[in-house]
Amino acid sequence: MYHHGMNPTQPLNLDGASRVHFIVGDPIAQVKSPTGVSQAFQDAGLNAVCIPAHVAPADLAAWTAGVSRCQNVDGIIVTVPHKFAYFDLCATTSERGAFLKSINTLRRNPDGSWHGDMFDGQAYVQALALKGCHLADKQALLVGAGGAGSAIAYALVTGGVRELAIHDPDTLRRDSLVQRLAALGRCTVRVGSSDPTGFDIVINATPVGMKAGDPHPIDATKFTPAMFIGCVITAPAVPPMVAAARAAGCHTLTGTEMFAQVKDLMVAFLRGA
Repeated sequence: MYHHGMNPTQPLNLDGASRVHFIVGDPIAQVKSPTGVSQAFQDAGLNAVCIPAHVAPADLAAWTAGVSRCQNVDGIIVTVPHKFAYFDLCATTSERGAFLKSINTLRRNPDGSWHGDMFDGQAYVQALALKGCHLADKQALLVGAGGAGSAIAYALVTGGVRELAIHDPDTLRRDSLVQRLAALGRCTVRVGSSDPTGFDIVINATPVGMKAGDPHPIDATKFTPAMFIGCVITAPAVPPMVAAARAAGCHTLTGTEMFAQVKDLMVAFLRGA
């Protein structure tokens, strides 16, 4: 399987028999995955490719209905800001997708309708473990209760953290996620802030940091070397907050490193695993 950082082993095959998968977002120019996902399919012996699609929220349902009529479109990968919208565009979802009401990958059901799942959280926990960061008995702070944030929050709570605090300027979205996760009865879940003091794991799951001049989404002046700092942003490859964390002596996880895991999970799902 293709992993982030690997150079394609051979030119991609593209012909009239190719099966098509889209990655859809607004914006879309920042995504790095079409080459890697396409190569993963072809390394597995499949004549399939991944193509970017820039679709505004107001056009998403119409676009999806249109591509659904294309008989060689087998899958859709979802990025910002469409992950919540796609829950309503799926005929069926996984249990995880149903809890989160958020979807990042769709494949066809036998009747041609769409089945969705969400892999951001599972991938993030796998990426943390590969960096030596394990969840048991840890206190975690998560900033961002959107599509990726809610999935990571669910994975942290079900993965064994002792406490999760969630911060999001959208207080209704934040409070809803806190209440629903707390109802699982797995650990303490509460409202947090942008202050990381006292936490073992600190994660930014917002787009803040993608644009030059963005403030740090978490107060980097309070980072200590014992903290593990994560971020979901893939461009820039090392967001300013992660650079600040490294300067403070923290272990870190970037969005690019996370996506190396989520990509493998999505490709396996799209292949029917």
